[in-house]
Amino acid sequence: MKRILLPTDFSKDAWNAIEYALHFFKEEKCMFYILNTYTPAFYRIDYLMGGPAMSAIPDVGVDISLEGLENTLKRIEERYDNPNHTFEILSSFNTLPDEVHDISERKKLDMVVMGTQGASGAKEFFLGSNTVHVIRKAVVPVLAVPQVYEYKGIKNILMPTGYETKYKPNELKPLVDTVKRFKANLHVVHALEDYKLTDLQKDNKEHLKDIFKTLPDVVFTDSTGEYMPNIVHSYIDKNNIGLVAMMNRKHTFLGQLLLKHHVDVVGYHCQVPFLVLPDTSELPK
Repeated sequence: MKRILLPTDFSKDAWNAIEYALHFFKEEKCMFYILNTYTPAFYRIDYLMGGPAMSAIPDVGVDISLEGLENTLKRIEERYDNPNHTFEILSSFNTLPDEVHDISERKKLDMVVMGTQGASGAKEFFLGSNTVHVIRKAVVPVLAVPQVYEYKGIKNILMPTGYETKYKPNELKPLVDTVKRFKANLHVVHALEDYKLTDLQKDNKEHLKDIFKTLPDVVFTDSTGEYMPNIVHSYIDKNNIGLVAMMNRKHTFLGQLLLKHHVDVVGYHCQVPFLVLPDTSELPK
C-alpha cells in the first residue's frame, strides 16, 4: 500500500491537487494523509511548554484546522468512493516544510502531492514559497500540481537531465512505476550546451538507458541552441507532455530553478504537473 501525503491550506489550489492525487492513484491501494499545519498570528508564551496541546488555554487555530480537515475528508467521501483508498487527517502546530519532512520519515511516505500555490500565492510565479521550501527539504518525491490543472491521464512524460551523475535506480523507481502504470512514453531530454556529450555524460547516459531498459517507449533527445528551461517549455507544448519529472540535487540546476526570483527570469511557467525526485547520487570528483 502506498502512503501519500496531501498537504492542504483549504484553498482551491490545495483541493485541486487532492482531486488530482485521487485520480493519479485511482487504481492503487493508498493510505492518504491529509495534513494541515498552522502557526499563530502572534506567539503565546505558553507555547514554550510544547504547543497548544500542552496548554490549558484554548487555541482557535486548532479548531479551525480540525474543522477544515474534517470538511475536506467529508467532501472527498461524498465525491470519491474508492475502496482502494483510506484516509487519515493530521493537524500540526508547525511549519509546513518541517512537518512534511518529519511525517515523511515517521510515516514512511512514498510521495507528497500538493498544489503549486496556496491561499495567498503570488500567481506570477510557478511555485509558491511553501512548495519551494517543501521541495528543498523533501526526502521523498514531491508532485506539484499547477492551479486549475484538471486530470487528463498521462500519455507522455518528460525527464530533463544533464547526465551529470549516475542516478540511483531506487530513486528513479517512482518515475519508472508511473510510466508503466500509465503505459506512457518517456522522453529524456538533454540540452547540449557544448554541442557534444563528454565521455562522462555518455557513460551516464548509457547507465540511464540501462535503468529504463524495461520501458518499451523511451525517446532520448539531445537538443542544441537553447538553455534547458526553454527547451522544457517548448518540448511540453510540442509533445503533449502530461508530466515533467526532474531529479533534485540540492544546490544544482533544479534548486536554482525553484528559487522564486529565478523562475520568472528563465520563463519557465510549467503548466503540467511537476514530479521532483530526490537525487543523492555522487558527483564526479
